Amino acid sequence: MSTQIQDTEPASSLDCPVVDGRRRIQHVSPRTADVGGIPVNRVLPSRHRRLIGAWCFLDHAGPSVFMGDARGLRVGPHPHIGLQTFTWMIEGEVLHRDSLGNRQVIRPGQVNLMTAGRGISHTEESVPGETRLHAAQLWIALPDADRRTDPRFDHYPTLPAWETQGIDFTLLIGEFAGRRAPTLAFSELVGLDLASREASAVELPLRQDFEYGVLSLEGEIGIEGEAFAPNELAYLGRGRDAVTLSLPAGGRAILIGGEPLGEEILIWWNFVGHGKGEIAEAQRDWEAGAERFGRIPDYDGDRLMPPPLPWKA
Repeated sequence: MSTQIQDTEPASSLDCPVVDGRRRIQHVSPRTADVGGIPVNRVLPSRHRRLIGAWCFLDHAGPSVFMGDARGLRVGPHPHIGLQTFTWMIEGEVLHRDSLGNRQVIRPGQVNLMTAGRGISHTEESVPGETRLHAAQLWIALPDADRRTDPRFDHYPTLPAWETQGIDFTLLIGEFAGRRAPTLAFSELVGLDLASREASAVELPLRQDFEYGVLSLEGEIGIEGEAFAPNELAYLGRGRDAVTLSLPAGGRAILIGGEPLGEEILIWWNFVGHGKGEIAEAQRDWEAGAERFGRIPDYDGDRLMPPPLPWKA
């Protein structure tokens, strides 16, 4: 992973510096990973940027085309605690199954939101015959007060959508431009998808108390005169009341933001916790097959197992 930092502030700073009257933007390049047989670009967390609001994980999967006998995405049973998994589907269809008994196919233009709370497990698979996949998959850290909430699953087939200046907007979570998404949130957040039909520029209103990031999903985008390649994260920080985005014809970007979490979290494997002991306990429970994480009996494969903890449990 290579990361270009355009300022000298520490990575934990929520405020990009102002130089010559202009607030700078932090560039964060992705690293590549493999998830269920699909190559992904991962921009959160990184050593230069761990959180944007409560958003603590961001993978961009695809666009991918499966050739020949390829089965597409196939992620076996695995656990989560202390977070919400958030899937925004752009192309393709994926089947979600979880230990609460939920079974849901997510299609383009829809969001799947799974609240892990004290513990849940799930699987994700491309549906039979599907040949494409394009999605953004994110995690939202639950605040300390809600980290042991009851697990649940929510599917959002319809979200606020509108068109302005040749750009199609979809509000994924939170409030924006007088609209509110129905998506369940435990902290102040926003998520917005922008897809351009033609080369367009648009000014987006922002909340000065939120920190924000923008990720290009397709095409090179411009932000305040700076260019960002696909999969390059632009961290805007706090203190802005607006930002101007330029998208090419066929371009796509996702804006995420939120009130700074203000809590130290620890991410290890598929767990988000507020301490090492909490994560070590979850890992022991999963390895032992504890009822905490339930079962997914109709999956025809093995459970995923974590690597050894990097500290003494």
